[in-house]
Formats: sequence, structure tokens, C-alpha cells
Amino acid sequence: MHHFDQQASQDLEFHLIKEILAGYCVQPTARMRYEVLAPLIDFGALKSDLQCAEEFAHIRREGIVFPAMDFEELTDEVKLLQLRDSVLSEDSFYKLYRANQLVNEIIKAFTGMEEVFTALHAILQNAEVNEDIMNAITHVFDAKWKVKDDASPTLKHIREEVGNVRRTIAKNFARIMKDYQGKGLLGDTGEAYLNNRKVLAVYSTHKRKIPGLVISSSNTGAVTYIEPEVNIQLNFELERLLDDERAEIRKILLALTNSIRHKLPSISLYQTILTEYDYVQAKTKLALELDATLPEIEDEPTIHLVKAYHPLLLLNNKKLKRTTFPQTLSMDAGSRMLVITGPNAGGKSITLKTIGLLQIMLQSGLLVPVSLGSKMSFFSSVLTDIGDNQSIENQLSTYSYRLKRMKLFLQVANKRSLVLLDEFGTGSDPDLGGALAEVFFEELYRKKTFGVITTHYSNIKIKAAELPHAINACMLFNTQTLEPTYQLSLGQPGSSFTFEVAEINGIDKKLIDAAKKKLSKQKVQMDEMLASLQEEKNRLEELSKNALSAAQYANITIVDFEKKKEKYEERLEKQQETIERNNKYLNHGKRLAAFIESYDLQKKNKDVLEDVKKYLAMEKTKIDDERKQRSVQKKLNKEKDHTEKKQKRKEAIKIGSLVRLQNTKQTGTVMEIEKDQAIVAIGNFKTKVDVVKLEWIR
Repeated sequence: MHHFDQQASQDLEFHLIKEILAGYCVQPTARMRYEVLAPLIDFGALKSDLQCAEEFAHIRREGIVFPAMDFEELTDEVKLLQLRDSVLSEDSFYKLYRANQLVNEIIKAFTGMEEVFTALHAILQNAEVNEDIMNAITHVFDAKWKVKDDASPTLKHIREEVGNVRRTIAKNFARIMKDYQGKGLLGDTGEAYLNNRKVLAVYSTHKRKIPGLVISSSNTGAVTYIEPEVNIQLNFELERLLDDERAEIRKILLALTNSIRHKLPSISLYQTILTEYDYVQAKTKLALELDATLPEIEDEPTIHLVKAYHPLLLLNNKKLKRTTFPQTLSMDAGSRMLVITGPNAGGKSITLKTIGLLQIMLQSGLLVPVSLGSKMSFFSSVLTDIGDNQSIENQLSTYSYRLKRMKLFLQVANKRSLVLLDEFGTGSDPDLGGALAEVFFEELYRKKTFGVITTHYSNIKIKAAELPHAINACMLFNTQTLEPTYQLSLGQPGSSFTFEVAEINGIDKKLIDAAKKKLSKQKVQMDEMLASLQEEKNRLEELSKNALSAAQYANITIVDFEKKKEKYEERLEKQQETIERNNKYLNHGKRLAAFIESYDLQKKNKDVLEDVKKYLAMEKTKIDDERKQRSVQKKLNKEKDHTEKKQKRKEAIKIGSLVRLQNTKQTGTVMEIEKDQAIVAIGNFKTKVDVVKLEWIR
């Protein structure tokens, strides 16, 4: 970004954001990139960065399976492989194996999802699933990451010899130790390890009785450590064998290094891919901490923030379990100069810094903590004058420093600049400084610059009210409790609540009244009028809030009533079915009772039994017919329901509908409909889906 200097980064505390991001990185390359992170002017590259961040955040939020960034960089390995006859170490081969494995896992994770996660998939470039490096390495190394015995015939022979010598040494040592322990020549431990050799721990008074090489003695001198004579040559032989083993392993690793040296382009690609994903996953961690999203990006300069939080304040308050107040505001070509007034400690500076820091984060490829419906754009420069800055080296006062900054702003500001001025015009005589501030304000306005300004100067408030593309705003103040609410209200200037704040801080009422008398009557009346207007606005907002709550409660009540009504109708229908079923059973009972009465125990009752059979057959036929009818009707109803649902879904799903992909948690907005297919935007990426596979939400 043009004209984004170190002072602006310091003013907006962007360096703290960079420190947090660097701490989230797994490896140093990504960490170093965040240390020099700055806003981009290449809007094409910026959009790609933002899409990567949004896609990765979507993966993490939805719990989509994606491998963890558990790897070590291959910087040293890439350099070594460029040198002829260089040999990679065991650790290097493990790093190569893990990198090959991890890239394969990432490629597989995106299989079938390439069109959904287009920006993240693009990082893979021309990488393909390939196990050549892994197979070459596992041919040499075992599961414990040691060179296998059969990596070469020579190594196998050497290790067999090493095993034989070690067994002989152990056997000799055990026999000698048992003998000398029986004679009471050894100390309490009996043995020890010194210089990787097993030695006898002998009482120093008996050391001349044991043939061998004295290696050392204890701190007190009471115990002498002796290598038994019978093992001296064997230990030397063991060292020679171990040296041969190291030399043979080096030959094996050289051969393995040479066998994969031609894979250097793939290895370099692994390094690039994994460090890029490390860079993106750090953004994602911060986004999840802040519950950050990607706002809609407008071509023309626009700032429309819905429930926007200051990132650092939000993180700090989360730790302290305090409430953070979000701000909602809107700026565009018709309201590009925002003048914020209100009491000190009411949140003016935080609001200004929130706008600036979110803009810088967005243009550095980071998601920002704003709610759905927010819109932002890209600026070519962000210019700040925040805080009490003095230049001791150049012997500049605060006001001189501010004049230097203002000179720069007037030189470089244009319609794609965002200027942030805190306590505009202060540092000099109020009348003179206010007049000069008004001129600066008019000049920035003439340049069509976007600006956010906090001030107590009345002339700046009046100028903002006069100019068609400027707007006043104030930080709200509760006149009942005499406390700030930390809420921004657009459309009118606010009182500084100077006397109210003084009263809160315990200044005597007599002194406050005396101060009021020293002001012009019009000034006091103006301040009181602004305070009264703000109080009235607070009251109206409270009434509006109550009305909205009542409407919401009414809607909830209606929905509850409909549910209860449906429940009662269902219960009534079941009761009707029960009555009909009971009547049917009652009729059957009466008929059977008639058969029983006509049955004569003294006769054969042939006619009665025939009547019973006819009745049973007739009733059985009725039951079968009813079952067939129900089955056919059920099938017809099912087909009808399916057709109706399909039709309703097609009718309900229109351009702009919020939908959910079937059998997933992913939601998106319908952008286009072509016949039976819809183009759905899921965040900042799009996919084509059959309409019947979408579930309508709203």
C-alpha cells in the first residue's frame, strides 16, 4: 500500500496483530513473512489471499477433515541436494518422508472439493500424489527410524559381529564380577558405565588385586573403576566395528541421497506448498479467535461495518471475561467524512482505531471481526494521526508533529485514501487551531478523501453538518447514570459532556456552576441542547427496541399457537381413529354374540357354522381390500408428496435464497439458476449444484 508508514502501523497497533500471527506459525518461513506483513496494493493478489483465508476458516469451522500442519522445513535439505556428493542425515530423511506424506494427505483431502476450495487447491500447483521418495526412504529405514540391518550385506555382517562381541564382553564381565563380588572386592554398586564401557566398581584398597585398566575413581577416592583385562581388546574391537558401522551407514545414506537427488524439484515444491499452508493456517487461527469473516468487497470506496469489534480489545477482554462493545457504521461516496464527537473516555478513539485496524488487516489478507452484511473496499493509502506524538530527536512539539503529518496528508490524499485523525486540531490555541483545522478539513473534503475524525471543536461539527458528503456522529452518553454507553450514533453531533464528566469525577458542584457562568449563554444552551437531543434519541431507541421485542414476542406466540393447534388436531384425528376402530370391534362382538345365542348344544348346528364361515370370509375379504387400498393410496401419497416437495423446493429456491447442501452443514446463497441447477456462493467461492440437492432455509 502506498503511504502506509511505520507510524501508521504503530498508531493502529498493527504490529501487535503481526506478533500474534507470527506466534501461530509452525515454522520460521511463515513467521518471517508475518514479521514484514504490510497492506497490499495488488488487489488481485489480495483477493486471492482473502479467499484462501476464508476457505481455510470454513474448513476449520465446519470440522472438515484436513491434516494438521505437522512438518519441518526443508530449507537445508534443498541446499544440500544441490551440492554434489552431499549426504543427508537420518533426521533429514525423516523430514523428507513427512513432507512427502503430508502433501499427499493434503491432495487427497481436496479430492472432489477442487471447485469448492479453489484458492487453497491452487496452492498445490502441479503437485500430485507420489510415494517415490517415501518408498525409497522406507526401503532403508525401519519403523523406529533406524537404518535397517539388511540395508546392505556389509552392514548386516558388521552388526552381526557387533552383536557377537557385545555378548562375549557381557559374558566375561558377568563371570568376573560374580567372582570378585564373592571375594568382597567390589563396592556397593559392583559395576558402572564410563566412556561407554562397562567397568568394575572396586574398593580402592583392593584395586591392585584386579588385573585391568584403571579408568577413573569416585569423588571421594574410595572406589576405583577398572576395565577388566579380558575385555580390553574386545572393547577396542567393538569400537572398530562401530566405526565400520558408521562408515557403512554413511555409504548407504549417500546412495539413498543420490537416488532421490533428481527429485529436488518435487522437494522444493513440498517446501513451498507446506510453508504456504502454514502461512494461511496462522491467519485461520486468528480468524477463529476473533470469530472473523470476509465482508463483501465493493469496487468503489465503501465502509459499511455491522457489529465490528476492535480485534486487540476483543482478545484482551476475552481473557479478562469482559464485555466488548461492537460498532455499526456506514460510509460511502455520500458520507465519506465522518466526524465523531462525544465525551472523553466514551470510545471515540477506539471507534476510529477499529475502522483503521480492520482496513489494514483486510488489505493484508486477513479476515476481520464483523457480522454478516458488512461491506468494505480497498484503499491505496491509510494515513493516521493518532495520539500525543512528539519527535524529541527533531525537537518537534505535538502540534509541530501534527502539522508535518497534515502537510504529508494534503500532498498524497486522494479519493482512494482513508485519513484517520484523532483529536483533530488540538495542540494550539483553540480558536486559531480550530480555524486551521477547519481549513484542513475542507481541503481533504475537496480531494474526495474518506476520513474519520474525532474532535471537540464546534466549528468542525458545524462544517460536517453543512457539507453534503460529510456526516456527524457521536458516542452516546447515559444522562441518567452519567456514564458512557460506548455506542456510536450516526446523524448528529454530540455534547462533550464536559461538566457531566467533571461531576462524575467528584468536582464540586459550585465550581462547575462557576465554570458555566464564564461561558457565553449560547454556548451553554447549545451544549445542553445537544445533550437533550441525545437523551431524546436514547429514549426513542429504547422505545424502538421495546417495540421490536414486542413484535418478536408476538411472532413467537403465533408460531407457538400454530404448533399447539397442529398438535391438538393430530390428537383429535387419533381419537377419531380410535373411536372408529372400537365401533368396528363392537359390531364384530355383537355379531359373534348372535352366533353364540343361535348355537344349540343338542344339535349339529351345521347352518350356524356355515353362517360363521361366510361371515369370517366376508370380513377377511374386506380387510384385504382395505389393506390393498391403503397400500395403493400410500404409494400415491408418497409420489404426490415427493412431486409437491420437489415443486415447492424449485419454487421456494430463487436467486438470493439461503440454502443448505443436502447431507452437509454447508450453507450458501443462490446466485444463479439455470434449468434444474443452481450456482451457490459459499462464502467467497461458488459451486454448481442440482436444485433438488438443496434445502431451502430462507
